[in-house]
Amino acid sequence: MGFSPSSSWFLHPELHHVVSKMSFFDSFLFYIVHLVDKLGLWHRFPVLLGVAYLGIRRHLHQRYNLIHVGEINGQCYDTDEFSYRTADGKCNHPSDDSVGSQGTFIGRNMPPCTSQYGILDPHPSVVATKLLARKRFIDNGDQFNMIACSWIQFMIHDWVDHLEDTHQIELEAPDEVASGCPLKSFKFFKTKKVLSGDHHKSGAVNTRTPWWDGSVIYGNDEAGMRRVRVFKDGKLKISGNGLLERDERGIPISGDIRNSWSGFSLLQALFVKEHNAVCEMLKERYPEFDDEKLYRTARLVTAAVIAKVHTIDWTIELLKTDTLTAGMRINWYGFLGKKVKDTIGARFGPILSGLVGLKKPKDHGVPYSLTEEFVSVYRMHCLLPDTLILRDMKSENVDKANPAIEREVPMTELIGKEGGKKGSRIGFEQLLVSMGHQSCGALTLWNYPNWMRKLVAQDIDGEDRPHLIDMAALEIYRDRERGVPRYNEFRKNLLMSPISKWEDLTDDEEAIEVLREVYGDDIDKLDLNVGLHAEKKIKGFAISETAFFIFLLVASRRLEADRFFTTNFNEKTYTKEGLEWVNTTETLKDVIDRHFPNLTNQWMRCTSAFSVWSSDPNPTNWLPLYLRPAP
Repeated sequence: MGFSPSSSWFLHPELHHVVSKMSFFDSFLFYIVHLVDKLGLWHRFPVLLGVAYLGIRRHLHQRYNLIHVGEINGQCYDTDEFSYRTADGKCNHPSDDSVGSQGTFIGRNMPPCTSQYGILDPHPSVVATKLLARKRFIDNGDQFNMIACSWIQFMIHDWVDHLEDTHQIELEAPDEVASGCPLKSFKFFKTKKVLSGDHHKSGAVNTRTPWWDGSVIYGNDEAGMRRVRVFKDGKLKISGNGLLERDERGIPISGDIRNSWSGFSLLQALFVKEHNAVCEMLKERYPEFDDEKLYRTARLVTAAVIAKVHTIDWTIELLKTDTLTAGMRINWYGFLGKKVKDTIGARFGPILSGLVGLKKPKDHGVPYSLTEEFVSVYRMHCLLPDTLILRDMKSENVDKANPAIEREVPMTELIGKEGGKKGSRIGFEQLLVSMGHQSCGALTLWNYPNWMRKLVAQDIDGEDRPHLIDMAALEIYRDRERGVPRYNEFRKNLLMSPISKWEDLTDDEEAIEVLREVYGDDIDKLDLNVGLHAEKKIKGFAISETAFFIFLLVASRRLEADRFFTTNFNEKTYTKEGLEWVNTTETLKDVIDRHFPNLTNQWMRCTSAFSVWSSDPNPTNWLPLYLRPAP
């Protein structure tokens, strides 16, 4: 049989329609990917082959998994007049001032769900109670600590949140699970559907700015920005104890304050310190810079540091394999590596020199936004424990490599206004060291924190809402409400083979039994969030392979589509010293050391600040990264 995109003998029958829409060249690439997937080989390849596979797959996703929502009706503008990040994300895209701004539509990686199942089929409370609710806390080992857990909330609050409707609805638990639900019923606001102007279709609006612009500390609009600034020397507000300032209501003063807790606020405070330190450096070198110039330049530098830490530190710990270490460093530095890029710059295109510093932003013909599917795979509340374990840092004979437990603080005491007060009493250093030494939860079934099933949610201004919510059930409802495909359809849209039986998903016999109890034998009914938590994981991955393929696409897109990581990533925009600040910062440990010089030397043994601090450092491997064999 000759090569044909629609008749190859090994093509999964449910993928024929996907391949039929591809160009000849892309279908050829897809067949390579599909064959490797069927054999389960890519993560067992030597590093170079694994990186090549991911490059091919990313290309296919860039071609077939980017869908714009809404009309393109922004205005042209002079980029030279906007050599800084605006408060609301406007004027980043070089030819359309509105792309990526607050209030634009959330995009998609695949068409909205065409499922025949109802929004309550099966009931979200049944799914949450039988498959998600924590039976006992399952930790993540030494790979990921509570700083890493807090970091992902820090990032999500930088990127995306949905505009809600004013109409409230109520979800009532069915009798079969009501006795096991912390809330027998709960009220919440629907996601607001807004007409997109595209043949009367509707979409959801992002109340945050989707750029990697540090809006989590700077705010998403002019009012938010003004609230956090001192308006002297470019600096942001910070309290005398090193944590966030609070207003007269007890609400933290920072860029995004909704649903905060002490660990999240700690990271906001750390990067406020970083911003202010950049301001001091710039003022010393450029005394002619006024407050506005200092603020704008320091924001560029600090946002780039955040993006870099996420790319080549946090993500590498999340996906702890040589192949992903190579892949993420290639994203930032290119195949030729840091030394070559630092010496001669980004001269050789995205593969050899990386995505950062490209001559022009690249959006693959689809205006930049974050997506509904991206939001769905970032549902990681299982990372949260039941208590934060505070470490004793004051005893005379304290073991700094593994400090003794002082006490445990329930997570419910660390959220909202009261949580902020408790965090202030604990103090920055004890909070940070304690979070560093505590493993976070694993992303698996039966590990969703029960305290989040009776949670006090907050409005955008940080004030508590009157109604408790069951987050586990609500997250199932949200995916269905927003048209995110269920697990099998999601995989097909991502050019992956669907599962045909529960045993394809997991080896856990108890899980298979309960999956059958909830979904019957209808595999296609399986909810995405449940599938992602049940899925067998690649060795070294803290997340599922299915979720990872969305990451693969979006992690690159956040860098390559942004003018301030491409065209304007230069000395003219950042200043020579600002660019050097970014280029010499490699990890979160570097940021911590800048503000707390002796802290990691005393309390941290491991290589990354996102790993459990008492764990061993990464072993030395003298073999060059690209030449390493299969794991």
